Amino acid sequence: MSEFKTLRMAVISAGAIGVAHMRACYMNYNTDLVAIAEPDEGRLKSAAELYHIAEKDRYTDWREMIKRDDIDAVIVASPDQYHAEHTVACLEAGKHVLCEKPFALTREDCQAMIDAQRRTGLKLMVGQAGRYAPGFVKAKELITSGIIGEIFYAESEYAHDYSKIPGQAINGQPCNWRHDPKRHGILGGGCHALDMIRWMVGNPTEVTSYANRMMLKDWPTDDTSITIMRFPNGAIGKVFVSIGVKRNYTMRSCFYGSKGSIICDNTSDHLMLYRTDLEDKGISFTTPLKIDIEPESHNLKAEVSEFADIVLNNEEVKLTAVEGSCTVALALAAVESNAIGGPVKVDYNF
Repeated sequence: MSEFKTLRMAVISAGAIGVAHMRACYMNYNTDLVAIAEPDEGRLKSAAELYHIAEKDRYTDWREMIKRDDIDAVIVASPDQYHAEHTVACLEAGKHVLCEKPFALTREDCQAMIDAQRRTGLKLMVGQAGRYAPGFVKAKELITSGIIGEIFYAESEYAHDYSKIPGQAINGQPCNWRHDPKRHGILGGGCHALDMIRWMVGNPTEVTSYANRMMLKDWPTDDTSITIMRFPNGAIGKVFVSIGVKRNYTMRSCFYGSKGSIICDNTSDHLMLYRTDLEDKGISFTTPLKIDIEPESHNLKAEVSEFADIVLNNEEVKLTAVEGSCTVALALAAVESNAIGGPVKVDYNF
């Protein structure tokens, strides 16, 4: 383990999310970025120069990188299809792992990653960045405090126009890893909104989902969906996902409780809080309280810092492999509901 209480980290992938994780490592006091792996030599060189990674610490083959004894942990920021392979191999090589969301694209891959963590005893954390966005952190704090009472309805959304995201080239060859039948929008990006609902309200027991493909007609999956949820306590919820929507990226979320409501997202500089308990002070619940928030849609600095603290101090992981897998299970149930045209019970057993 690192002698001076900094975690020596490596990153797999120099795509956009990989570079963002490199930046988080570079910014944190408790992490030291020591190596990166990326098969595309152009992206590897660009990222390495940006974060002052020497040529000897650059790898086109991630398998060679994880053989090093001076790497404590690896961030798996590769395309979703490779999460299981990379995570299991890194754990088997004795490295702690922070794996980007979605944890995996199948239940089988999720289980393989869980089994590898249990077998090695190393730390494995899922990178659900939405749980670190300041607006959502504040909403969670307010909900936990009981200010809005018992939630009876919640909704979240993942609106992201994939037609505006260019495909990345691998060694000069065009490649869009999002364009994969296994990577349904509900799972690949919508897992953000589904995880938000789980974090704020709990695990839905049953889902019914409706979808269409009217925007990205050449896409291998439906591009827009609405998933209706039922919770054990009688609450209901909805998640809207569109990867063809014509608007700015957002994860706008609303939580309605017996004593008030919260409307927030991960890109605004405030959230709106409605409270019934202030009526005796002349503040009607129809007059929202505006709470200022520092906008940060993907607060990877906080995410990486928490992971480093967990490893360095041998603390319990909050966003565990099972937690990440449960969000995948919810997404897969929604995809199944689309396919069969009816409700699906969600299996959270891993």
